[in-house]
Amino acid sequence: ISGYSLVIQARDSGSPPLSSSVTVNVDISDVNDNSPVFTPANYTAVIQENKPVGTSILQLVVTDKDSFHNGPPFTFTILTGNEEEEFTLDPHGVLRSAVIFKHMVSTEYVLCVQAKDSGKPQQVSHTYVQVRVIEESIHKPTAIPLEIFIVTMEDDFPGGVIGKIHATDQDVYDVLTYTLKSEQKSLFKVNGHDGKIIALGGLDNGKYVLNVSVSDGRFQVPIDVVVHVEQLLQEMLQNTVTIRFENVSPEDFVGLHMHGFRRTLRNAVLSQKQDSLHIISIQPVAGSNQLDMLFAVQMQSGGFYKPAYLIQKLTNARRHLENVIRISAILEKNCSGLDCQEQHCEQSLSIDSHSLMTYSTARISFVCPRFYRNVRCMC
Repeated sequence: ISGYSLVIQARDSGSPPLSSSVTVNVDISDVNDNSPVFTPANYTAVIQENKPVGTSILQLVVTDKDSFHNGPPFTFTILTGNEEEEFTLDPHGVLRSAVIFKHMVSTEYVLCVQAKDSGKPQQVSHTYVQVRVIEESIHKPTAIPLEIFIVTMEDDFPGGVIGKIHATDQDVYDVLTYTLKSEQKSLFKVNGHDGKIIALGGLDNGKYVLNVSVSDGRFQVPIDVVVHVEQLLQEMLQNTVTIRFENVSPEDFVGLHMHGFRRTLRNAVLSQKQDSLHIISIQPVAGSNQLDMLFAVQMQSGGFYKPAYLIQKLTNARRHLENVIRISAILEKNCSGLDCQEQHCEQSLSIDSHSLMTYSTARISFVCPRFYRNVRCMC
């Protein structure tokens, strides 16, 4: 308990008795009676040979139960094991290399490290750090090419994470870092630690080829990353058809079925080679294991085929489509159980371009806006 607040009353012996009160605050001063504590109690670390001077090897973690003026900042000192000054220890407890290590010279070092707190008198603790020197990286990183498809309303892309690079390295202790050429940083970024690709707002329609590389500190390998941006037209939303799939997640559809189904769908609904198939969005059906895919078909002239025409084409080709993935339903008017007389059901579709959904796999990423259906009876 760091303090007490007492209310003290004095009462006299008169008639009637009179009194007054005063508040007394009692602060309990902390005595430096706790030593710093290393977590864990002892450490093991590795460093590859031929790493440059100043390479970070280990971060020491120290806590102290005393109050702040008797705890940090801590003073770190290497007491033994560093007679040749191969290591340095900065004020933040980061152990770094002071030489370029060679596996053939020495494979292991054991350091005794002391942490001293800021109290008076100071308290100290010790830990042992075992550092192993391993052979330098002998394997290049490998990375899977990534293709990203972004669907957005005209000039209304808000930006965000659009995919992730998947890279591996057979060298167990290699730490991979990712970089993007500087001239592309005005439109995209890559997280240097985990390979996430971030697009900034306002992307124009078109194709972007990103110059991304992954490095293990010795080898640097380029990665093929292609981004396709398609801007939706308002007229598309008035001519959409929905295909509902059974028992498939968005990620499985994107990674396993989308390319094959797109090809089969083109063969089924395109009347002319110059017609264009536009997948507008994919979205899970709430409360089920179903998935809706929204699409429209644009004619060479610029207009769009009517939903009724597309549905007729889909119905005739349904057996071929289901060779790729199981279809639950083909929807134009989704009245959600409304019992409209003479099927007078009106559906409107709205797109929330600022609520993007990213379905990312190792090879393909699909980024699309969330959509909403509003239906009513027109009796």
